[in-house]
Amino acid sequence: MTWDRWWLFVVTVFLISGTPGPNMLHVMTRAVRHGFARSVWAMAGCMSAVLLALVASAAGVGALLLASPHLFDALRYAGAAYLAWLGIKAWRSSPLPEREMSGAGASTSGDEPTPSPSVSGRGVSAFALYRDALFTGLSNPKLILFAAALFPQFISQKAGWAPQFAILTATFVVIETGWYVAYAAGGRRLAGWLAPARRQRLFDRATGSLFFLFGAGLIAARA
Repeated sequence: MTWDRWWLFVVTVFLISGTPGPNMLHVMTRAVRHGFARSVWAMAGCMSAVLLALVASAAGVGALLLASPHLFDALRYAGAAYLAWLGIKAWRSSPLPEREMSGAGASTSGDEPTPSPSVSGRGVSAFALYRDALFTGLSNPKLILFAAALFPQFISQKAGWAPQFAILTATFVVIETGWYVAYAAGGRRLAGWLAPARRQRLFDRATGSLFFLFGAGLIAARA
C-alpha cells in the first residue's frame, strides 16, 4: 500500500464517517443528556461495533451475508426494529430540569463540571451507556458489507495483507473517534440551549424521527 493510496483512504473515510448516521446521532444525544464525559462510554460502544464489523468483514462474514440473502434480511429487519425502538425511547423521553441541562451543557472551556446524579444519567450506568451504543452500532449489518467492499480497494496484493489491514483499521478508528468527539462536543454545547423543556421535547422528537428514518432506510435498502 502506497502513501498515495493511504491518503485517498483517509479522505474517503473522513467524508464517509462525518456523514450523520445512527452512531453519530447516538453519541450526540448521549452528550446532550448525560454530558461529554459520560458520552465517552457511548463512543466506546459505537467504536466496538465498528471494530467488530471490520473484523467480521476480514473473516469473510461479508461474503457470507452476500451469499445468504435470508440471513442478511433477518439481521437487517432486527436492526431496523432496534432503531425504531430507539426512536420510540427518544419520543417518550422526559425533559430534564432546566438547571441540570444548563449544567450538562456548560462551556467546553476548562474542566468538565461535576454533574449532579440526574445529569450523569438518572441512574444510567456506564455499562448501560456502552451496551446501548454497541447495539446501535451493530443494528446496521450493511456496515460489514461496507467494510468488505471498501478495504480491498486500498490493499495492495504485492505486500502482506495483515499489516495493511491493521494500518487501515487503525486509521479508520482514529478518524471515526475524531468525529465522535466532534459530535459529542457539539451536543454538549447544544445542551445549554436545550435547557427549556419545550426545546428538549422538540429535540427528542426530532432525533426520534431520525432514528425511525434510519430504520426505514435499512428496510428499504437492498444488500
